[in-house]
Amino acid sequence: MKSREDDDLEFMDLDDEEYDLPAAEDQDDEEELFDKEIDERTLRFVHRVLFPSVIGLVAVIVVVAAVFLFRGNKGAGEEAAPAMEEITEERETEQDSQLEEPGDDAKGTQEDSLQNVEQSASAGGAAADGEDEAVAREDNDPETETMSIEQGTEVDVSKLLSSEAVSETDEVTFGIDVARYQGTIDWAQVASSGVDFAMVRVGYRMDASREIVADSNARYNMQEAQKNGIKVGAYFFSTAVNEEEAKAEADWTADYVSQYQITYPVAYDCEGFERADSAQYGLSAAQRTDIAIAFLNRIYERGYTPMFYSSMNEMAGDAKWETSRIEKTYRIWVSQYPAAPYPQTEKSAYQGTHAMWQYTNRGTVAGISQPVDVNIAYFGYEGIAGALSDETPEEASADVEALIPFTAVEEEVTAKDSTNLRNIPSQGDDSTVVYTLKNGETVRRTGVSDSGWSRLIYNDQTVYAVSSYLTTDLGYQAPKQETQEGAGSGDGLKTKFADRNEQVTAKIEVNLRALPSVTNPDAVVVAVLHNGEYATRTGINEDYGWSRVEYNGQTVYAISSYLCE
Repeated sequence: MKSREDDDLEFMDLDDEEYDLPAAEDQDDEEELFDKEIDERTLRFVHRVLFPSVIGLVAVIVVVAAVFLFRGNKGAGEEAAPAMEEITEERETEQDSQLEEPGDDAKGTQEDSLQNVEQSASAGGAAADGEDEAVAREDNDPETETMSIEQGTEVDVSKLLSSEAVSETDEVTFGIDVARYQGTIDWAQVASSGVDFAMVRVGYRMDASREIVADSNARYNMQEAQKNGIKVGAYFFSTAVNEEEAKAEADWTADYVSQYQITYPVAYDCEGFERADSAQYGLSAAQRTDIAIAFLNRIYERGYTPMFYSSMNEMAGDAKWETSRIEKTYRIWVSQYPAAPYPQTEKSAYQGTHAMWQYTNRGTVAGISQPVDVNIAYFGYEGIAGALSDETPEEASADVEALIPFTAVEEEVTAKDSTNLRNIPSQGDDSTVVYTLKNGETVRRTGVSDSGWSRLIYNDQTVYAVSSYLTTDLGYQAPKQETQEGAGSGDGLKTKFADRNEQVTAKIEVNLRALPSVTNPDAVVVAVLHNGEYATRTGINEDYGWSRVEYNGQTVYAISSYLCE
């Protein structure tokens, strides 16, 4: 520390260097002493009071400036967030599924923000703290939390593998998935109901034999959906136990659908792997995932958009599948059935990203007689993809046995009396009588169904007849009975009935006529009652074998022996 004298001398020396003071001899001694005292006091004041004050004031200014600069940098860092939020909102509302780069303004904002952060870092390391705080704010932002919950059913599909055969949109589309279990579908009615797309099961692999089998209605369903303007996707039910089998399934699927316009994805469906009799029993989640990825990759290589199907419970938290691996590259199709279906329930409860949601397996759609799976896809297509094969597919017919399983037999049969041979196993208006088989004439029977139908070969054509009218006893003689059952009632106009009030159904099928007669031309068939459908019997005639029934609000008549309670 310097002494006071040293301080005085130092400042006197500095002053002497800068100013020419008057000579001592030109001044009065008293004036010289007075001036020296004034100078000394002034220097002491500057040195001890004014100079430290100035330094302190400068320091305060520097600190204040640094604080404002630090805050400014944080503000600049925050200004980038609204720009990105604005882009996010645009992505949610615009009808465009492609990823969009931020505009020049947004880029400029981000670049400015980065520059400010770099400046803050050079000033004192504030940028790192500001960035951490910004991330923390985003994590705690209630809007961000809401978006992550409510938008779980949407996915930016442009990042996932796609065939790109047709331009995609981000519109919500409505569809169904079908297999032979839905029977023969009237696709014109389906189209008129507003269905946008159909995922058609094309085949499956048998567990025991390992044989790949085509769905018996796959070609018909793809053909008719396509004809009626419904966009088509496909899925394969896999039991592959290794990657090579999965690739073989994918190749089979790609070949099978190559003649059709497959616009929507081709999906991998694997279920029931925890059954003890499943070929996949004992495989780990990682092994199953590797197998699925092998299928999906091969489908993509073959020119189609791959998609993975499973239930919410199997995918959530990588429970049964390593979904976190699959969802990075492939679209996810989740099944999750809320108590109130879409649109009452707007979003799936599944929290993972997914492109399609199967929200019920009990849908009712015009043109489909059986319950059907219904789906919402969070994407659509501007057009229809072309077939990858130049070959035109052969015209396909519906599998009329899809809902009637037959047990194979090989035997000759004849009619007990006479019976109609029909083109499909039905006595309704949709069937055609091909021939009436008489007692003594024989045909080959190839199948028998529990529903009461026989499958026959007549003149190299597959036909169907009611089994109870046939016999394997080729020498069978029908009881001599001149009158047809129910014919004793004549024209039916005077038939009397004893009152009844009971529910009845057909043993197999029975015609419901306008009059209790088989001879009166006015006794037309009003409807056909099938087994399992019920009508109210209000009267019975024991003499001629007729029942009076109420069916769909109409009084009709049926032969009593064809009915049961």
